[in-house]
Amino acid sequence: MKLLAIPALALVAASSAGLRAQPDPNWIDHDRERPMATVIDPGTASTQDQPGRPPSDAVVLFDGKDISPWVALDGSPTKWIVHDGALECVPGSGYVRTLESFGDCQLHIEWAAPNPPHGVSQDRGNSGVFFGYDRYECQVLDSYQSKTYADGAAAAIYGQYPPLVNATRPPGQWQTYDIIWTAPRFDADGKLISKARETVIHNGVLVQNNVELTGPTGWINRIPYSAHPERLPIALQDHGHPVRYRNVWVRELGNPRHKEFMLPEALLASYAGVYGNSKGTVADVRRLPDGLLCLNYADRTLVMHADSPTHFYALSTDVQCTFDFTDKSKALRITVGEDGEGAKFERKGIPVSPTPVPPAAEAPAAAPAPAAAAPVPAPAH
Repeated sequence: MKLLAIPALALVAASSAGLRAQPDPNWIDHDRERPMATVIDPGTASTQDQPGRPPSDAVVLFDGKDISPWVALDGSPTKWIVHDGALECVPGSGYVRTLESFGDCQLHIEWAAPNPPHGVSQDRGNSGVFFGYDRYECQVLDSYQSKTYADGAAAAIYGQYPPLVNATRPPGQWQTYDIIWTAPRFDADGKLISKARETVIHNGVLVQNNVELTGPTGWINRIPYSAHPERLPIALQDHGHPVRYRNVWVRELGNPRHKEFMLPEALLASYAGVYGNSKGTVADVRRLPDGLLCLNYADRTLVMHADSPTHFYALSTDVQCTFDFTDKSKALRITVGEDGEGAKFERKGIPVSPTPVPPAAEAPAAAPAPAAAAPVPAPAH
């Protein structure tokens, strides 16, 4: 019998998904009318001298030139720099994160530790790849012939799972992480339904095999899960070392209807306020954590997600709203179930600050928190 070579990443992705996936009952076995898979260009592999080409269906997060997909944690411009085709951490400048939010996904990212190396243990080429904004870290570290604690080594799920093997290359050489991320799920009351899961392939070697995270990763404590949106930005850690990144791309798994973005804090704060129209109808917009807005309108309270700097949508009902701010007016348009002009409102008074608790139907989007969220401080790991 002839054996076929199967790429390691494809094999692991299929096996990970298969733990919970079931055949679609709408199709019989070998159904000739069943749609074929979408055809894509799989791209090319990287070499030490040249980054590869991403798959044609990937969202490119860094192509060697454009830094616009990345911002500081609070959404302000990042201070990281582009140098020789790499996105380089400027020590002390803070984390960077994607503007766009992602749920279950395949992430490809390449990184290089500084050469010549400096420091020992955790103070040596340290950074991290975070899912869930800043919650879940896959460690980046110069672990080449360098000792540290096992669950803090390169490709560790920090503080929880050491890598199965140490596949680290020497400092200065490009390394690859291919990560399959499954976000945790929460019910309408914020109760955990399923934990996060992560598979990591480091330089072509499986080092994390669909592990189940105990909660957010932390330095000296085990942090419990708390409810948050399924889709959140991916972040890179500033741990005080000029670690470099290149050829960063992501493929979101599943079929989300809309893109989703976590907009800058200042922009979101500007939208909060009470809006009214000539009929006496009122729409109340307030801040929620994790880049979300709360819309109180027509006796409904809805969590609104951004798919552009001015346009938001609800997950549970086809309610969409658009902010139209000019020097002379601050307007809000709301549409329900159909395109068109919708209902127009003008803002009255100053922005409001209290944050209401979302109703049960919308609660999975976020847990209650103060309205004006400050940038999250960098953890010490």
